[in-house]
Amino acid sequence: MQSAVLSPSFTPLLRPKPHDPRTRKQPLLRLRPVSYASSSFQGLPPLRPLVCLPSLSDRRRKDALAYRATSVPESASPGDGDASSDSGGVLQTLQLGALFGLWYLFNIYFNIYNKQVLKVFPFPLTVTTVQFAVGAALVLFMWATNLYKRPKISASQLAAILPLAAVHTMGNLFTNMSLGKVAVSFTHTIKAMEPFFSVLLSALFLGEMPTIWVVLSLMPIVGGVALASLTEASFNWAGFWSAMASNVTFQSRNVLSKKVMVKKEESLDNINLFSIITVMSFFLLAPATLFVEGIKVTPSYVLSAGLDLKQLYLRSLIAAMCFHAYQQVSYMILARVTPVTHSVGNCVKRVVVIVTSVLFFRTPVSPINSLGTGIALAGVFLYSRVKRIKPKTA
Repeated sequence: MQSAVLSPSFTPLLRPKPHDPRTRKQPLLRLRPVSYASSSFQGLPPLRPLVCLPSLSDRRRKDALAYRATSVPESASPGDGDASSDSGGVLQTLQLGALFGLWYLFNIYFNIYNKQVLKVFPFPLTVTTVQFAVGAALVLFMWATNLYKRPKISASQLAAILPLAAVHTMGNLFTNMSLGKVAVSFTHTIKAMEPFFSVLLSALFLGEMPTIWVVLSLMPIVGGVALASLTEASFNWAGFWSAMASNVTFQSRNVLSKKVMVKKEESLDNINLFSIITVMSFFLLAPATLFVEGIKVTPSYVLSAGLDLKQLYLRSLIAAMCFHAYQQVSYMILARVTPVTHSVGNCVKRVVVIVTSVLFFRTPVSPINSLGTGIALAGVFLYSRVKRIKPKTA
C-alpha cells in the first residue's frame, strides 16, 4: 500500500492565473508516492492519505512534518537504539567473561587430572600421545558434523605448518615431563619465563629489539623464578630443565609462525590452524612413543602395574579433553580481544592455576618461595603492559 505525501521540493512562489493555458495542463499540486520499503516507518500501521488544499500550500512543509510526527507510536522513544546497543554490549561482555571462565576452568582441570595421571603412570610420551589422539578425534568429529567448517589447504600450506606442529609437539611433551617430576605450581612458575625467551628469540631471529621498558620488566621475572627455584621443596633438575625446554619450544613456535608466515585462505583461521597442528602432532609423536615407551596403555599392562584401570582411563580422558578445550577457547578469546588483553588474561590464568594446585595438592610452600613466585608473576603482568609501548622513531 502506498500513501501520497507532498513533495518537499514543491514551493510555489506565485499563484498562476486561471486564464493561462499552460496552467490548465499542469496540476496545482504535485503528489509523489512514497513506498513503505524506503520510508523510516517500517513495521508501523498504514499511514492515512494526506489531503492538502491549495490554500494551505504555503504551510505544506510544516503540515507534512506534523502528520509524520503523529504517525509515530508513543511507545517509541529516541533512546531505543541506544538501549539495544547497550544490551548488545552487555551481552558481548558476558560472553567474553564466560569464555575467560571456561579457559581458566579447563586449564585447572587439565593440570590437576594430568598431574594425578603422571604421578602413578610415569610415561610422558604415552600421556602426551593420548592427549593428541583425543584432540585429533575431537577435531575430526567437529569437521565431520560441520560443527566447524573444514578448511581447504594445499600441500604447500601443510609443509609450512609442519615446523609449527613439530615445536608444538615438543613443547607439550616437555611440559608433561616437568609436571611428572615437580609440583604443578613450580612448573608454572618456571613457565613464567616465557616472555624472556620470546624477547630473546625475537631479537636473535627476527631482529626485533626490545624497548628499555620491556628489558626492565624482564628483570623481576628472572629474579622471581630464580628465588622460587632456590626454595622449591620439589625441585629437581629434570623437572626444571623440562619446563625451560618447554618455554624455548613454545616461543620458537611463535617466532616460526612469524618467520614462515603461513598463507591462510578464508577457511583457515586460528582455530582450524590449531586443529591441523593437533592432528599433525599426533602423527608425529605416535611413532616415537611406540619406539621409546612401547604400548603402555593396554588394560593388561595397567592392571599388571597395580593401577586402577577405570580411574586411570577416566582421568586421562578428562585431562585430554580439557587439554584440547582450553586451547580452543584460548584461540576464541584471542579472536575477540587484543593480544595485550589476552596476555594479561594468560598471566591471571597462571596465578589461578598455581593457587588452585597448591590448595588441591597441599603443596608445601615457604614464604620466600611464595615471594619469588609473586615477583615473577608481577613481572609477567608488567611485561604484558609495557610491550605495547613502541620505540620512538627518529
